Amino acid sequence: MPDKTIICKDCDKEFTFTEGEQAFYKEKGFENEPQRCGECRRSRKQRNTGGNRGY
Repeated sequence: MPDKTIICKDCDKEFTFTEGEQAFYKEKGFENEPQRCGECRRSRKQRNTGGNRGY
């Protein structure tokens, strides 16, 4: 499995989906490739888990 270059759907920057990451995704049974770069994933996760969510 060679490394893949993917365009982030949030910031439109290229990022590399490495051979090791691909193996990890396969091992976990994930069928879809990541759509966001690491920075956008962290930012999105922080927005989704931070602050008062109305509970």
